[in-house]
Amino acid sequence: MTNKELFEALRMFEKEKDIPMDYMLQQIQKAIEIACKSYYGGNENVVFKADPDKNSFDVKLVKTIVEEVEDPNFEVTLEEAKQINKRKKFAVGDEIEVPLDPKRLGRIAVSSARNVIRQGIRAGEKGQSLIEFQSKLGEIVTASIERIDQKTGAATIQIGKSQAMLPKNEQVGIENLREGDLVKVYIADVKDNERGPHAIISRSHPGFVRRLFEKEVPEIYDGVVEIKAVSREAGSRTKMAVISNSDEVDAIGACIGPKGSRVNAIVSELGGEKIDIIEYNDDPQKYISAALSPATVLKVDIIDEDTKSCKATVPDDQLSLAIGNKGQNARLAARLTGWRIDIRPESGFYGEDEDDEPEQQTEE
Repeated sequence: MTNKELFEALRMFEKEKDIPMDYMLQQIQKAIEIACKSYYGGNENVVFKADPDKNSFDVKLVKTIVEEVEDPNFEVTLEEAKQINKRKKFAVGDEIEVPLDPKRLGRIAVSSARNVIRQGIRAGEKGQSLIEFQSKLGEIVTASIERIDQKTGAATIQIGKSQAMLPKNEQVGIENLREGDLVKVYIADVKDNERGPHAIISRSHPGFVRRLFEKEVPEIYDGVVEIKAVSREAGSRTKMAVISNSDEVDAIGACIGPKGSRVNAIVSELGGEKIDIIEYNDDPQKYISAALSPATVLKVDIIDEDTKSCKATVPDDQLSLAIGNKGQNARLAARLTGWRIDIRPESGFYGEDEDDEPEQQTEE
């Protein structure tokens, strides 16, 4: 391979793999140093010069000028030095850069060099994947579905030049993903282990809903409306608490949009998942009351602020609505507010003073 061919190959590799040429040249230098150390009896003092603009590639091995050579791997005579570089005056004890032809390094040395380059390529690809994933951490990306595991339902997703796995439990409800589809996913975390970097992606994460609203609602993006908390049971229901930083902007109305256009777009993305948008309040009693919507709450009594436990009283005919199907409404309200909520009917049907009566409690 000529110098020109080498640099053309590196440029193509940089374009396809997104690994900088400077990085690959560093790996080549490292490989040559290891090869020299093997072929020249431990001498790894190499001068490596590369100029991609000129397709210039030069390797020299540094040796010491001596009167009598004892180790030709490290030494040359003064006469030899004069033949190597006729323009410069040398004296015994000086160092000289001896031109080196990498082709003469021997099979073992070249094999070692190739291994180092391969390792460098893998490390470069790993580093680029890690950078790509970390730059998208906490964000939504649109990616293509490469394949679906028919047994587990897990989807392999192509994100840029890297791949990630979307497990079935991170998908929304019973959505039917197909190979070739474009799908929005949330980068929830980035891990790096012995198998390399990989992104933890999700469509069921509460952060997915948060980011969808940030993209759909300009007031959130601009900071006029703030999302304070999100609790979610993917595919079924989400509760989101918002607050307006401007007296002129209605936080809930902004999120709903004209004729429900904004929230409906998000509901459509989530496959029909219900979304309750409530107004955040620093007063825990008002906040908890709002969180239990669509049920009407008559009052909230704070039992213990340290443990964040309270009792919410609702009309008898609102009890089932407050608790929700299989306790979902109360459960999401508890996660949203961070309070343990004991829901009681106004009539005291469960018997407030009787220890043997059941209590409707939901913990965070």
